[in-house]
Amino acid sequence: MSIYDTLNEQQREAVFCTEGPLLLLAGAGSGKTRVLTHRIAYLIEQGVNPYHIMAITFTNKAAREMRERVDALVGSGAEHIWVSTFHSTCVRILRRHIDKLGYDNSFTIYDSDDQKSLIRGICKQFRVDTKSLPERAVMNAISSAKDEFMTPGEYETRYNFDFKKKKIAEIYKEYQKQLKANNALDFDDLLFKTVELFQFHPEVLDYYQERFRYIMVDEYQDTNTIQFQLISMLARKYQNLCVVGDDDQSIYKFRGANIKNILNFEGVFQDAEVIKLEQNYRSTKNILNAANEVIKNNKGRKEKALWTENDDGDSIVFHQYGTEYEEAGQIVEEIGRLAKDGVNYKNIAILYRTNAQSRIFEEKFMIKNIPYRIVGGMNFYQRKEVKDVICYLKAVDNGLDDLAVKRIINVPRRGIGATTIDKVQTYAIEQNIGFLDACFEARQIESLANAKRKIEKFSELIADFREQAQKGSLEDLFHYILKQTGYVTGLEAEGTEEALVRIENINELLNKIVAYEEAAEDPTLSGLLEEIALVADIDSLEDSDNRVVLMTLHSAKGLEFPYVFMSGMEDGIFPSYMTIISEDQEELEEERRLCYVGITRAKERLYLSAAKRRMMQGRTQFNKVSRFIDEIPQELLKLDYGVNLNDKRPDHDIFSSNRRTQFRKPFQKHQFAEPKAESLSYGAGDRVSHIKFGQGTVMEIVSGGRDYEVTVDFDKHGVKKMFASFAKLKKTEQN
Repeated sequence: MSIYDTLNEQQREAVFCTEGPLLLLAGAGSGKTRVLTHRIAYLIEQGVNPYHIMAITFTNKAAREMRERVDALVGSGAEHIWVSTFHSTCVRILRRHIDKLGYDNSFTIYDSDDQKSLIRGICKQFRVDTKSLPERAVMNAISSAKDEFMTPGEYETRYNFDFKKKKIAEIYKEYQKQLKANNALDFDDLLFKTVELFQFHPEVLDYYQERFRYIMVDEYQDTNTIQFQLISMLARKYQNLCVVGDDDQSIYKFRGANIKNILNFEGVFQDAEVIKLEQNYRSTKNILNAANEVIKNNKGRKEKALWTENDDGDSIVFHQYGTEYEEAGQIVEEIGRLAKDGVNYKNIAILYRTNAQSRIFEEKFMIKNIPYRIVGGMNFYQRKEVKDVICYLKAVDNGLDDLAVKRIINVPRRGIGATTIDKVQTYAIEQNIGFLDACFEARQIESLANAKRKIEKFSELIADFREQAQKGSLEDLFHYILKQTGYVTGLEAEGTEEALVRIENINELLNKIVAYEEAAEDPTLSGLLEEIALVADIDSLEDSDNRVVLMTLHSAKGLEFPYVFMSGMEDGIFPSYMTIISEDQEELEEERRLCYVGITRAKERLYLSAAKRRMMQGRTQFNKVSRFIDEIPQELLKLDYGVNLNDKRPDHDIFSSNRRTQFRKPFQKHQFAEPKAESLSYGAGDRVSHIKFGQGTVMEIVSGGRDYEVTVDFDKHGVKKMFASFAKLKKTEQN
């Protein structure tokens, strides 16, 4: 029996179509990774040298899984196949050739904190008001420019008549200059510099075109403009490009993903074959039918519909609760019941539109003592103590990394303050050398005065660490740095719970270093730091972690769970309020794709829920049920009243013949404020008192439909607007 006999007809067609451009429209759960791995095996069977095959995906986790499956399927020779992420691919290319662009090959990769520190320094240098032009806004603008392969000069030309963007162009130019001086690249540079390398050094491009004669790209709907350019350049010579993706799962526009890359693929590669993988192996029929009914309302998509040979499965449960607290409480109760029935917590996920929605679930889980974890919280490598130790390793590895050196020059405290650091930096600029090199020349810096010895001792410490790095393992270096700096000793002396947590994080970093040394063929400090820099949040999700998973819908892409709860299914939450008021159809369609992604994460059972009223920005709002619920046929849904599923009282029957109209109305059945009074005991100009804000003067009274809106200028708290029935203002004597 052939390994290809286990594939369905469309999958086999995709595997056997090896020559020329190919677009695989792979729906959720359609076995696309299986197709890619079998396609690689078939190429090798047909005589293609594994050395000429490349497979690119987005996350380290996906790359590892593909590598494992390729190794298992292909066996001997699989190690020559290049299976990697976009960024890792570019790192490998740049490590060999970036010297052609004037960099040293041992460059450092800056993370977002490093970028922000560098941008902050440049803003200070250019006297930019970071209140009107925040560092984060500058970083986003520069990142977007790099995604579009736009140089600082091109950015300045395009926005020459926009004062704010012209200032960003100046910062962008200086930012790139300082990055190069530090022999560093940010994440966007990894792609930018690789495309630049190919553009200005055709011999390098030709080498990799010959190397990668067969290219496969996973999750193609998530590619941005510069990723498209990179792939197009590599595939230009042989045209054997297979891209796999699903336009219905394009949900990362905010990160620069360009859905047109997949929608217009046949326009760019005019001889392209298009094969649709529509059979789903993950979900029940009811879940897939609901997903199809929702997504078909999008106009900007390629026509397709998922189907499955799986059972119909349970109906999709929808419950509209009174409040967000009731919603979270009942969901946690249901999870408790599932656990009692033998369901593992790790097979359950709660998905929501925004991170802020997790708070109440966390409280409920803690009360019920149910283990949970949040995906997308603070990254391990962003924690202070972890980053401090990593910066010591960076200083040892790359002396040109000024940011790393400045971060740890006074950590732990050595009495080296900002003024001393500025004096060293000034000397470095004058001498056109790096900050650490200036530290090594501390004796020459007259302005340091008594601080010279402190800088010299720090320099000697780094020199000592570099010497140690040549002697032993990375684990030995790690222990040596901690011992000589007294970092852990200082934490132990604090004796606080926070200090103990920090020590645990440092120990976890040690685990990472040991695991890296055991797994790597040729472990190096540069390799370790590179691997750490390329880790994504989602890669930390371990299958053995038996906890309920909480995450945003964006974080859930690529994952699957037997039981899925999608909460906050309300207009204003999902789709978002900004999407609704903008009336932008492209934005609404992206929100609908996000809903489609959420629905298709569920394998066996899907729960949808909404709240009639929810606290938002400090005020209670009455939300309509999400329009996406409206798009699911009534026969696929089951009302769960939380007590008796057979309860069909009229006030609960929201699935009436006029169902869509019923959903679109605001839910105002219950009044949570006192009825509007015929008149108020005070008027504009009167003095009033409030139980919290004290004395004030009424400025304006506006009569609304259900209440009066009163504007009061309080003596100590300024101007406040409030509803009369809630405010309970009392008229006082005039002064």
